[in-house]
Amino acid sequence: MIGLFLAQVLMSFNVAALPISLGGMVEDFSVPPTVASSTIVVYGLAVAALVMTGAKLGQRVGWTLIFRCVLAVFAASSLTMILAPTITWAIIGQLLAGAAAAIIVPALVALIAENYRGPQQATAVGSLGSARAFSGVSAFLIGGTLGTFVGWRPIFGITLALAIAVFVLSFTLRSDRGNPSIRIDLVASALIGGAVVALTLGFNNLNGWGVLFAEDAAPLSVLGLSPAPVLVVIGLVLGQLFFVWTRRRTARGRVPLVDLSVLGSGQERSAVYAMFIIVTMEAAVNFTVPIYIQVVQGRTPLDTSLAMMPFNLTVFVTATLIVRFYGRFAPRTIALFSFALTTVALIWLSAVVTNNWETLPTILGLIVFGIGQGALVTLVFNVLVTAAPKHLAGDVGSIRGTTQNLASAVGTAVMGAVLVMVLGVGVGRAVVDHPELPDELVAQVDLDQVNFVSNDELGEVLGRTTATDEQVEAAVALNEEQRLRTLKTGFLILAGISAVAALPASRLPKYVPGDIPDPEEI
Repeated sequence: MIGLFLAQVLMSFNVAALPISLGGMVEDFSVPPTVASSTIVVYGLAVAALVMTGAKLGQRVGWTLIFRCVLAVFAASSLTMILAPTITWAIIGQLLAGAAAAIIVPALVALIAENYRGPQQATAVGSLGSARAFSGVSAFLIGGTLGTFVGWRPIFGITLALAIAVFVLSFTLRSDRGNPSIRIDLVASALIGGAVVALTLGFNNLNGWGVLFAEDAAPLSVLGLSPAPVLVVIGLVLGQLFFVWTRRRTARGRVPLVDLSVLGSGQERSAVYAMFIIVTMEAAVNFTVPIYIQVVQGRTPLDTSLAMMPFNLTVFVTATLIVRFYGRFAPRTIALFSFALTTVALIWLSAVVTNNWETLPTILGLIVFGIGQGALVTLVFNVLVTAAPKHLAGDVGSIRGTTQNLASAVGTAVMGAVLVMVLGVGVGRAVVDHPELPDELVAQVDLDQVNFVSNDELGEVLGRTTATDEQVEAAVALNEEQRLRTLKTGFLILAGISAVAALPASRLPKYVPGDIPDPEEI
């Protein structure tokens, strides 16, 4: 269990370290924050696109052997991050990490299903959730300290050490030979991979390429339309084709890429929908807060760590303790209550958040949000694992990996696009109404490329114009006001998403988990 715990820590620490490193990468590589955040997006994209294929590959080759191989790949990705000379190399590093995680994710689920039953299985699943949250706490604390006093690159020295440690511990696992007779459905693999790539690229470039009509930065236009929404539509179509193809293959008695029977009931599908919403909200918060603190306010990664500590620590504790309530409350009850908490917390944050993250109302909001988030992440995963027979554990793991990482990539990409869009609209309107900023000055600044910048960076830009000191001061004040308003709007949008999640949550099982029969006996 120590090895499995640390393997989850490895993946989650890597993901949690990326937002902390954004400020350092922006400065080191001289790129906008939205470009640096591509490292987060490409990791999630790789896992989501490859995890179903990875699950079948693990069953064919054998989980133990392939587990060791991908740990070596993860170690190589950490080295790439440490030595990266450009943002392109950092993105490649995260692409390698995502490809490795595509094997690790289903492997963890398969091993838990093989070795644990009943309450022990729920506890083991909870340990993965707590490992994920523990990684967030440690990454923000250790990574924040390293990022402030040493630099962002040494943070990935920790993931390198973890990969080596888990590789050594993997030799204590029972060796398995795999099943060479398993055939990988390459058509389904291409369909789901193409769907994930198209959806992620489409959402990630909505702001840069245009929400509807093609902007100048778009690589091409489709009859005047931006390629971003076109990619989203293509991704949805490919996703539907994947399901059609998989059902047809199953009906013919052939082994599918993933057994859709694990999503056979409305309750199980609702668990997947709920998981997508949960991870989307978490990714959006983990992107928004570090970007605001490091890039906008120009504060250190350690400041980011301290600001996010209430949230990550609460998620860790809640994910660990929530299993104690499984014998008393049904999943539906816990989920509805938890989504109510996250909705109220996000509305509260939108009302009380200021430029000072250490205020009691802000900390209280992050704690309440963390309680709901920690309960939900463990709960919906446990619903899927307990509902599926042991031999389908790898399929559950692949669906979990696809859902979580696609949601993480989409949450980061969409939140970045929405915030920049809201900021651009707000700044544009405010400039028009501001008497101290004349048209001839505004004409010297490209308002079509509004992004999150610090006050010092804004002052440098205005210093290259004819702006007076009074006009620079007025522009900085205006930008501060619009940035904060944008942050509040972002929290309100997330609150709306959280409220909508009550729909799938209301369809989760009513049973008390301790009373459900073993899926193998049904």
